[in-house]
Amino acid sequence: MSKLGTITRRTFLIGSAAIAGGIAFGVYKVKQTPDNPLSDDLAEGAATFNPWVLIDSEKVTLIVPHADKGQGVASSQAALLAEELDLEWGGFETSFGKPSVAYWNTAMAEEGVPFMSTDESTTAETMRGVMSGAMKLMGLQGTGGSSSMPDSFNKLRQAGATARETLKLAAANKTGVAVTDLNTENGRVVLPDGTTINYTELAADAANLAPVQDVSLREPGEWKLIGKPMPRLDMPGKATGTLSYGIDLEIDNMLHATIKVNPRQGGTINSFDATSAEAMPGVKQVVEITNGVAVIATNTWYAIQAANAIEFDWGDAPYPAEQEDHWKEIESSFTAERLDKEWRNDGDINIAVADNRIFSAEYRSPYVAHQPLEPLNAIVKVTDSEVEVWTGHQMPRLLQQQVAAITGHEAEQVVFHNQYMGGSFGHRLEFEHVKQAAEIANQMRGTPIKMTYSREEDFAHDFPRHIAAARGQGVVKDGQVHGIDLSIASVSPVNSQMGRAGLSVPGPDAQISAGAWNNPYNFEHYRMRAYRTPELAPVSSWRAVGANGAGFFFDSFLDELIHEAGADPMQERIRLMEHDVSRKVLEAVAEMSSWGSESAANTGKGVAFVESFGVPTAAVVEVENTDNGIRITNVWLAADVGTVIDPVNFENLVQGGVVWGLGHAMNCEITYADGKAQQSNYHAHEGMRIYQCPNIEVKGLENGHKVRGIGEPPVPVTAPALANAIYAATGQRIRELPLNKHIDFV
Repeated sequence: MSKLGTITRRTFLIGSAAIAGGIAFGVYKVKQTPDNPLSDDLAEGAATFNPWVLIDSEKVTLIVPHADKGQGVASSQAALLAEELDLEWGGFETSFGKPSVAYWNTAMAEEGVPFMSTDESTTAETMRGVMSGAMKLMGLQGTGGSSSMPDSFNKLRQAGATARETLKLAAANKTGVAVTDLNTENGRVVLPDGTTINYTELAADAANLAPVQDVSLREPGEWKLIGKPMPRLDMPGKATGTLSYGIDLEIDNMLHATIKVNPRQGGTINSFDATSAEAMPGVKQVVEITNGVAVIATNTWYAIQAANAIEFDWGDAPYPAEQEDHWKEIESSFTAERLDKEWRNDGDINIAVADNRIFSAEYRSPYVAHQPLEPLNAIVKVTDSEVEVWTGHQMPRLLQQQVAAITGHEAEQVVFHNQYMGGSFGHRLEFEHVKQAAEIANQMRGTPIKMTYSREEDFAHDFPRHIAAARGQGVVKDGQVHGIDLSIASVSPVNSQMGRAGLSVPGPDAQISAGAWNNPYNFEHYRMRAYRTPELAPVSSWRAVGANGAGFFFDSFLDELIHEAGADPMQERIRLMEHDVSRKVLEAVAEMSSWGSESAANTGKGVAFVESFGVPTAAVVEVENTDNGIRITNVWLAADVGTVIDPVNFENLVQGGVVWGLGHAMNCEITYADGKAQQSNYHAHEGMRIYQCPNIEVKGLENGHKVRGIGEPPVPVTAPALANAIYAATGQRIRELPLNKHIDFV
């Protein structure tokens, strides 16, 4: 019998503690509505109905507080508001707004509770509500975990509807026409005789009204934007090169800076000699910062050249200096003392292993860099009264706190101007570069300082994807998979990342085994244990976090067991899948890829299924085994997000995720020697080349009743699907990433 719906005593105790905590801090606090930040310094004649809509006599401004790092979320948030507000697409301006508790993320709680996303029991839903309440009290404004759309879907539509109905009320008061006789269209209130009044003409009247809260949201059949292709709002700027990123910004009278910090992450600086650097063209000053120095110059090029001329004596790394010792530490972690949590224990795997022939395998997943195209950068200006920061970041309110701690200001005195980002993949969840810029600017108060990393410094001080290994035993019987016993050992990515932000995260780290413990298969016997290795090199969230390594381990091992049983890889996964929405994802990708049809000579197809951030995702990769190596020819991917906001952006995000995931599975890893990352630029950490890119076919399903995000889920499924395809084409089973350590790609 399946145990997916059961609750362990440990889980119950965790839930009870959280609920008790909720009562302790007061339900009334959770129910309080945060102040509207748009009400501060509201201009005469302007109206704001909630934290997301601002209208004056000239324009409509929509606040889109989730950070846009290339995933198009500024457009998607605007679409939700515009749908209910009845705005013409593009007939408004957008702003990231200023940090505020009003923009707390309601959806991050999903990953913070010890329940599978498929578990919708009363206990699980109660825990999610309690966790969401805790995040509201913290004012946790953040972008990550594919949570932007789940967080925004209801509350932004509600915000748009509130603004619409309040504007109708203002029009009714102005014209004497009953509200029930008024309609809205393309930014106007429409009277029964066809006369229209622009929203901007109603702003002053609406400003004197209490926002109408009793509103109805439109049914899907009435939607004009949601679910329809929309030209992304940032597309013209990106196509013409006029969209401004953080690295493009110029502030009057600013100076430029770059940093050199101990390449052994967290190591100290013993001494340095900047004599030559200080005499170089454009150099204004060399100042000390934590574990390193900064060069301030008249432009970035001068600063970087001078920084490279400084001689350093660096301290030792606070972790093993050589890569092999990292692996030894991981491999020694499969012990009772380092057990982080037993996430699943269905059936009795011990009896199954004892009574049947078992199959065993071990796997590895390496450190991997984030490597976005835009190097880390920030502009900071410090005065006695305030601090201004310009950069792209995913955690605005935490950024304010981090900067304030350095400059001695209150967090509210840190004015943050969020920017479009040239990629992140988790890189811009970190604060080190902003803290460094603040350290520099604090020593030069009154002067704006633009700090930019060189590409080499960006690689050297990335906090990469966590290293991990797995050991599996499986039972096959009568042509079927009957049991899996999988153990995963890793450092804790959550504790490493949150520790640098000064936050403590008690309890087990679900990201060590995410993508393995939470897959909704119904095995007769299934045990999944996670082991925590003491911290090695510092690590961070990397697009889809734990599901990358754990998803590769689990699905690769499942594929091996299916072949060992002599079953069909697709049909056996479908047979084992007890979750209807997930089963339909597998069935969809089987149909898309014509699974079961005869393959051409020297080709092979591999299938994989990984659930991450509540999104069941299945992919089939087809490869050709050529004389020169493996060529990836086709990829088919299906995922269920409940509601597809924009099918074009959905397809683009999935295709980009496939390319990203495949490229890193093929080629990428970070290794340490003498405590330093050996890979310093793209030439040594190479993604997929254009000529290697396969045809990618995408299908978005909408069977799930919860809205989910798609930014990360396409990534984890790519590595196991590719490895499984290589086995199908060559008979070679690869259990270690990157795959190019064992096979060539063309």
